Amino acid sequence: MYIKLPKVIEALIKANNEQNSHAYTTCFTDNAVVQDEGKDIKGTKAIKEWNEWSSKEYHVTLEAIKLVEESEETVLTAAVSGNFEGSPINLDYHFIISKDKIIALKILLAEK
Repeated sequence: MYIKLPKVIEALIKANNEQNSHAYTTCFTDNAVVQDEGKDIKGTKAIKEWNEWSSKEYHVTLEAIKLVEESEETVLTAAVSGNFEGSPINLDYHFIISKDKIIALKILLAEK
């Protein structure tokens, strides 16, 4: 099944799956915030370091399953595979996007 994704989300998934932290980071605004596993990662320098660490540690790949666009945020449900217990798992990526850049991303366990 093909899901039409906003360009920035498509670019983020591609960069993630290719383990290209530079391309991954360019999807975010300079002062973007990522919330993952109860931690706030603020700014592109910290986001790049987090992405490099998680790529090296878990070799995560994403596959889009569902996309819901709301007025304030876009929610992508993705099948996340990698070197971690419970793989694969479905996660919800809550994006706030402005001018084709991600200003906020919150990653949560997908609702069933």
